[in-house]
This record gives sequence, C-alpha cells and structure tokens, in this order.
Amino acid sequence: MRLAAIDIGSNAARLLISDVVNGPQGNPEFIKTALVRAPLRLGFEVFDQGRIPPVKVEKIIKTLKSYKLLLEVYEVKHVKACATSAMRDATNGADIIKKVKAETGIEIKIISGQEEASLIYENHIAENMTKDESYLYIDVGGGSTELTFFSDGKLVFKESFNIGTIRMLKNQVNESLWDEMKEFIKERTKGYHHVTAIGSGGNINKIFSLSKRKEGKPLSLDLLRDYYKEFSNLSVSQRMTLYHLREDRADVMVPALLIYINVMRWADTEEIYVPKIGLADGLIHTLYEEVKNQD
Repeated sequence: MRLAAIDIGSNAARLLISDVVNGPQGNPEFIKTALVRAPLRLGFEVFDQGRIPPVKVEKIIKTLKSYKLLLEVYEVKHVKACATSAMRDATNGADIIKKVKAETGIEIKIISGQEEASLIYENHIAENMTKDESYLYIDVGGGSTELTFFSDGKLVFKESFNIGTIRMLKNQVNESLWDEMKEFIKERTKGYHHVTAIGSGGNINKIFSLSKRKEGKPLSLDLLRDYYKEFSNLSVSQRMTLYHLREDRADVMVPALLIYINVMRWADTEEIYVPKIGLADGLIHTLYEEVKNQD
C-alpha cells in the first residue's frame, strides 16, 4: 500500500510518500519512498501581519500543484494533508484552503495544536522502548511546540504552546509564555519516574546528523547546550558555511535548540532520542488505519 502525507508548517511544506508492507510478525512497516520539502516560511508574514500575502498564496498553490504531479507519478491513491500554526493564525487561512482545493483537488485540514500533538504521538515510538520509562515527545515547529507525555504504556498528556522558532525570531514569545510552559511541564511530569525525551522536527534531526551519533543513540542535554553556544556565536551565513546548512535552517537552529534545552531542563531529563519522525509520519500512520478500516 502506498500512502502520502502533506504537512504545511510555519517554516516549510513537506510531502512524504511511504510504502506500507507487512513485517515478519504481521505488523505494518512504514518505508519512506520520497520526502520533498519546500521552504514557504509562512510564519514570517502571519506572525507579523496576521495573514498570508498574495505572493505566498501563489507559492502555496505552486507547491501543492507540484506535489499533486508527484502523487500521480508515484501512483498514490490515498493522501492526507494538514496545515498547522501559521495557517491556524492566518485570517485568510480558510480562504486559502478553498483556493487550494479548487485549483489542485487537494483537501487540507487546518488542525489544532492538540490534534498536532496527537498526530506526533501516532508514531508510537515510545511503545517500542523500555516499559518502565516515561517518555516526553517534543516537536518543535516554526509556530508552536507540541508536547506529548507517555508513561507505563499510557498517554498522560498532550499539549501545544505557541512557542516556535519563527515566533522567536519575530520576538513574539514573551516571558509569560515561557513561564506558562515551564510551570505546565514541571507540574505535569512531577512524580513520574525517569523521563526520556523523544525529539521530532527538522532542527533536532539536523543536530543529530551533525553529531555523527549512531542510529538509536541519544543526544545529551550537554551536547545540545554546546551546539547552542556554538551556533549563537556565529552569524547565519557562518552557520551556513561551516555546517553546510540552508538559510531557512541556519536561522531557526538557535531558537529551536533553546526550546529543546528548556523543555528537557524543566522535565528533568538528560537525554533525547531522535528517531527521525515528524507530523507527516503521524499523518501516514493515521491514514493507514483509516484505509485499513475502510477495506
């Protein structure tokens, strides 16, 4: 079975195409076939002006048209598309969704922060790890950060905060927002046994690649602090040159690292696993269940 997911975030739009096959025990295995990313950067205008300007609307349409052609080339019959923080905040978000549907046939759902957190959890990474641990999913995006806490085989909480990398670059995350997140994490993880973090999002994936860690090995909080200190002392162009980063990754790396570091500190966890999952993967898992149930 071949499935696709489209995730329109505040920093980029992604198309993920995956094949689902039966594993040795009969469980589904998800094999990534293609991943395409377009740096639309919708959050820069939305978090400043409250709407997506015409030039960006055209870029969205062109991106979705190109994704539609790829879906045809890969012969994908089932696709699920969603938009997150920037489209949630944009006053013209609903109009853009209608325009996309009319011009491409692709139906995009604007999801809430809670739904976003649920979709990240759909990857069920924690279920394959030690049962006597507690796991905190941390997904950092351009417009928001989603947290999902999992302990003893049970979902404890899922929460979304309007603290994201682009919002931080636009100086739109004040101390009260940080305090709200800090108090929530400390209160809701208190009393649970040892917490291990699970990170998702393009920035933590890039840090993991730069670290040269082996797959399945965690990153330490101290290592993230080292990268934060190093990147903070470099200009965006220096980060691009020294670490071979795209500009739309180099500028958001510092605020992303600060979010991961703060969340880990407040949850009292020293390690973060990076299984290279994200919202698009969660969409694929959800779509698989829907298609299977229909069949």
